[in-house]
Amino acid sequence: MSADSSLAPAALCLLRTSAIGDVTHVVPLVHTLQEAWPQTRLSWVVGKLEHTLVGDLPGVEFVVFDKRRGLAGMREVWRTLRGRRFDALLHMQVALRANLLSLGISARRRIGYDHARAKDLHGLVINERIPARSGQHVLEAIGSFAEPLGLKQSRVRWDLPIPAEARDWALAQLPGEVPTLLVSPASSHVLRTWRPERYATVIDHVATRGWRVALVGGRGTADRALADAILAHCRRPPLDLTGKDTLKRLLALMTRARLVLSPDSGPMHMANAVGTPVLGLHAASNPDRSGPYSDRRWCVNCYDAAARRFLGKPAAALPWGTKIEYPGVMDLITVEAVIERFEAFAAHAGLA
Repeated sequence: MSADSSLAPAALCLLRTSAIGDVTHVVPLVHTLQEAWPQTRLSWVVGKLEHTLVGDLPGVEFVVFDKRRGLAGMREVWRTLRGRRFDALLHMQVALRANLLSLGISARRRIGYDHARAKDLHGLVINERIPARSGQHVLEAIGSFAEPLGLKQSRVRWDLPIPAEARDWALAQLPGEVPTLLVSPASSHVLRTWRPERYATVIDHVATRGWRVALVGGRGTADRALADAILAHCRRPPLDLTGKDTLKRLLALMTRARLVLSPDSGPMHMANAVGTPVLGLHAASNPDRSGPYSDRRWCVNCYDAAARRFLGKPAAALPWGTKIEYPGVMDLITVEAVIERFEAFAAHAGLA
């Protein structure tokens, strides 16, 4: 977008350390800033894991925060930035830890969230706020941090770099042109995770339709246990890549898949960022706020049913962003509903 270069700030600091999905939402903002003011120095304080996903974005200085080190991790960030003063801090995280971390970042303008979205003393560490709007997707809320600077995020693009090594690895796992469903079953929020036997039934159905199915997940014990439970219920076991990839390799796998099946999770947003359609599973969270940004046609949306069942009111009556994380909430999503969305996508893509 065009912008008056004479108004360009010399240096901006972006603060969003986590999580994977939210960090992918920051990437279009980075491109917006770079297109408007290519001479502005951008520094991004980001989490250690998240850095492995976005740390090779060109033209950005990354300051890595290791949250596992607690106060020592904060002090390391502060030492790195000592003696530097930014024209503005874009403080895009309201959690208490991020608010404390921001205290060691010197900036003339400290732009944060509006009153409705602020919490955990966020208002004490900022001196400006983004416009107060309800009904926004998380990506749009993050994009609105450009507005106090006089910019508008009018185009959304990611262009996340994928190394050749990751692409070669993904090609070796998923060779040829067989239509592939990538199943990323886990969410960091356990109550957003679907039942393993239901995943297995969908996997078996997709396999009977001539598709290749691959199962992915992290290296942790919870992801491994979920994958094993799914595999135990499958009559047609998928290719099991659980714990074998990296975030960059996962991006590469997603570029080789025709569709990704996932609950509300980081991998959902990674798939969207590389342009792969997502069959999202939503009951605990509102897909219009936190679903795949570019295309939600293939999602199963039981958020309103969850609101009525667990909160006694329709979703439209809830404050924007309300999460309905109750035991059993994901059981509202039926196997039949997921298969229907898969078949609808396959027909749309000419793969039925």
